[in-house]
Amino acid sequence: MKLLRELFFPLIAVVAAFVVCGILILIIGDNPIETYRLLFGSALSWPVGIGYTLFYATPLIFTGLAVMVAFRCGLLNIGAEGQLYVAAFATAWVGIIFANRSPWLLIPLCCIAAVVGGGIWGAIPGILKARFGSHEVINTIMLNFLAVALLSYFTQYHYKEPGPIMQTLAIGPGAHIARLGKFIPGMPQFIPLNLSFILALISCGLVYVFLWGTKWGYELRSTGTNPSAAEYGGISVRKQIVIAMTISGGLAGMVGINEVLGYRYRYYDGFSDNYGFTGIAVALLGRNHPVGVIISALLFAVLQRGGIPVDAFTTHVTKDIVQVLQGTIILFVAAEAFFRGPFAQWGLLKRSKV
Repeated sequence: MKLLRELFFPLIAVVAAFVVCGILILIIGDNPIETYRLLFGSALSWPVGIGYTLFYATPLIFTGLAVMVAFRCGLLNIGAEGQLYVAAFATAWVGIIFANRSPWLLIPLCCIAAVVGGGIWGAIPGILKARFGSHEVINTIMLNFLAVALLSYFTQYHYKEPGPIMQTLAIGPGAHIARLGKFIPGMPQFIPLNLSFILALISCGLVYVFLWGTKWGYELRSTGTNPSAAEYGGISVRKQIVIAMTISGGLAGMVGINEVLGYRYRYYDGFSDNYGFTGIAVALLGRNHPVGVIISALLFAVLQRGGIPVDAFTTHVTKDIVQVLQGTIILFVAAEAFFRGPFAQWGLLKRSKV
């Protein structure tokens, strides 16, 4: 019930954002009802719409969890974008180098490479903050640029597949993970939704247990709530900062499993559709809770999938309306106090009468 109450006001903010964008669509000269019908109808149609929506939601769940863990420790991880790029390249590298190994060995090795690659790239700003006090926002932003540049170099000059496309050689066939169309009746196997979606849901459960069911999660959350009190209670704040950023990077790195093992079967330069940055909005809208992250990621995935038919079948509205919707939702959620105000006043009046 507490979680539902926490999600209630973000839900109001989302509805308000759709109303405002509906007015904008009307001003542009299109029918907002028809536009939203195309948006949601396409994203929620079975099996193609739902399949692609869940596929788009998979990386957002990982990056939303990554940002959430950092938030819970009082940190802002802007570097999930760089972390997932490093992880994807590390995954592809292992899949190329050990291409002839058994799938029972190769798939776990590639998954470990994704988590470790992202975790190391996330640990760097954590160590810099813990050791030197440098701000994690600046560090993670700079590391994003550094990651993209380095990986472009390695792709171009060491592992590039011949041809005009900036991508590595293909990973070994044994590193491919199954698509869910193989197990779900009626879902075509050309839909790239794969087992990493199940892994994303499992990760949500594990993160919940870690944060709210273990001593280590309690220490991490205590550091984020009140670092001085945590230090007084014997918790090493510096240690928690490094741990939180490492876990955050590892979670963001799991995007590489979805991208490399379940979709492209190689590292593709520039593959991310701003997953790392959208993860910030996913965590914010999801109230920094794993269940909220899932719901929020699904919403943003619906917008991403539904933007395609909106662009194709409306007269004036383009798929850029998705970006407008996302931005408006974020602004409204950030201004959540505006929506809480009337309810808070009503509650105050009700208590005064009693």
